[in-house]
Amino acid sequence: MSATRIEVKDLVVRYGDQVAVNGVSFTVGRGEHLTLLGPSGCGKTTTLRAIAGLEQPSAGSISIDGQVMYDGSKRRSVPTEQRGVSMVFQSYAVWPHMTVFDNVAYGLRVRKQGTDELKANVERALDLVQMRHLADRGASKLSGGQQQRVALARAIAFSPTVVLFDEPLSNLDAKLRAEMRVELRELQRRLGITSVYVTHDQEEALAISDRVIVMNVGVIEQIGTPEEIYNRPRSRFVADFVGSANLIKGRPVGDGSFAAEGGVTLKVSVVHKPTGGETEVAVRTAYIDLEARPGDNHVPGTVRQRLFHGDFVQYVIDSAVGPLIVRRPPTNLLDEGAAVTLSFSPDHAVLLEV
Repeated sequence: MSATRIEVKDLVVRYGDQVAVNGVSFTVGRGEHLTLLGPSGCGKTTTLRAIAGLEQPSAGSISIDGQVMYDGSKRRSVPTEQRGVSMVFQSYAVWPHMTVFDNVAYGLRVRKQGTDELKANVERALDLVQMRHLADRGASKLSGGQQQRVALARAIAFSPTVVLFDEPLSNLDAKLRAEMRVELRELQRRLGITSVYVTHDQEEALAISDRVIVMNVGVIEQIGTPEEIYNRPRSRFVADFVGSANLIKGRPVGDGSFAAEGGVTLKVSVVHKPTGGETEVAVRTAYIDLEARPGDNHVPGTVRQRLFHGDFVQYVIDSAVGPLIVRRPPTNLLDEGAAVTLSFSPDHAVLLEV
């Protein structure tokens, strides 16, 4: 069996004269959890809906398990109900007049499953989301988190080839959203389902994904593991959108060195073939210490502002390379006006592509 479950090639989706998705290509491996991440209007939800068959592309192709679901050149488009995919929406789409059991059973009844098989599949799905004890409860009496579990159980009840998630946790409060991330990740691993997940929340994407695709204005900026996206951003957009980063201006001077503004030369990490036209280095705020360490880049500075955030303290530092943000644990607090030496590894100073 192929290791690839979904293949998207040169996908284009237009709304009139507006191009929402512009030549997007990627694959999703069997059992992989892939996240499409980006701001509103970047094309991520449109791409997801095109895979589901809910949007009609203008060009390109989409295959699932080696079967062509859409091919623009051949004018072939398989209906949604024949694609073997299931979708979990932001709005849950739980029917309030039905019980939990009947909500989960709905898709199985449409597929005309027998009574015994239907009951077994509904109970299996409810067990997986820890909702079997609420099978007879009316859906209107459920909390937001419980409704999301019902929507998830309904999506996996008929053992689909692929599950598509369209910002499924965005309507939950912050604490419940964090809890559901853990549950969703554990369930995905336990079932080995192939899933594509859409979110604008970078913390969510980093926490639950095998790989992340960062999208911007209809194109892919970068594809990689959460660690690669965070530690090795390719562009200014990725560095700025995913996590918190300082962008230091200057120019490369060869041999892994970067002449920053203010006359400071930094040793940097270069993950692409330099063109000589690069102008920025990204340094994550969490990777800067406030005392000198051997082998690091050292930049003198002064604490301009200290902001207490509970789990961390954010410092604004006036330095020779410009203002820098530093996030440190809330211990050994520094006063505003204190002189410091910013220290960060060359591995954490990434030269961005033009």
